[in-house]
Amino acid sequence: MTAARGTAAGPSATGAGAVTIDPVAPDFADLTDPYRGEILAHCYRLLGARHDAEDAVQDTYVRAWRGFTAFEGRSSIRRWLYVIATRVCLTALESRSRRPMPSGLGPPGEGPGTEPPLDLDWLEPLPDALLRHERATPESVVAAHAGIRLAFTVALQVLPARQRAALILADVLGWPASEVAEVLGTSRAGVHSALQRARARLETLGVAVDDVTEPDDAATRILLDRYADAFARADVAPLVDLLREDVVLEMPPIPTWFRGRDAVLAFLERRVLREPGRWTLTPIRSNAQPAFAVHENGAAHGVHIMTITGGRIGRITAFNDPRALAR
Repeated sequence: MTAARGTAAGPSATGAGAVTIDPVAPDFADLTDPYRGEILAHCYRLLGARHDAEDAVQDTYVRAWRGFTAFEGRSSIRRWLYVIATRVCLTALESRSRRPMPSGLGPPGEGPGTEPPLDLDWLEPLPDALLRHERATPESVVAAHAGIRLAFTVALQVLPARQRAALILADVLGWPASEVAEVLGTSRAGVHSALQRARARLETLGVAVDDVTEPDDAATRILLDRYADAFARADVAPLVDLLREDVVLEMPPIPTWFRGRDAVLAFLERRVLREPGRWTLTPIRSNAQPAFAVHENGAAHGVHIMTITGGRIGRITAFNDPRALAR
């Protein structure tokens, strides 16, 4: 969506998915653009997919623009955008199933084999670069990165849509129950009940809203450099010291996943690290975690999101989809 000058006739299509916003209110973009990153993160938490979240942000801003002249300032612009975005996402979730990960579909695989990819709507990564906006405030940047860690996003997917929304609004954004109830069209008692069930479900999954962010220190950077170097040289041996004994590897859209260092190393040695120079891993950030942009023989292959626990790699989530690198 592009804010542009023109007539006051309203939004007009300029191409597939594009909208030109005419300046009925010239300050609309100035007031709303600083929140684009955190609204995208909010939609991603609810929907579990970057592309769906981007569509929801587009819809949110079009609706906000259309209603801007009637906006009476009874709440902040930021809160108003969150209300619109939440309702847009809840409507979208009425016709969509949850987005799974391989580890949520069945037990881990045994041996070095793998299965063909499954044509499912998988959970997608969210590159940190998409959350940046030149007008964003420091507070908006913090809000954009809160609650998008992969484990938390995966856990959200098991919750019913309205529990998911209540948990995000209350526990990630810190809204009081009365405001959450207003957005969801329910009572404060209804919100408290939804939150109780959602928090209990997350507890059974071993996931907390306030999970600490991945460490960003010299030791972690060395660890990740050694991981990338092992892939470049197709050398499994260094990975023995880099992976936790209980490490997990999953690779959507491939349904097979592995738990345990021996199983992960056997798979990598047999199916992945077969020739030096085949893989190139470039450090990036995704889901507020360290990650790699992965190329195979120079062609885009996917994204590896790394979870570091106790100074070693505890989980490798390899999104084997070149489209994950498109942005």
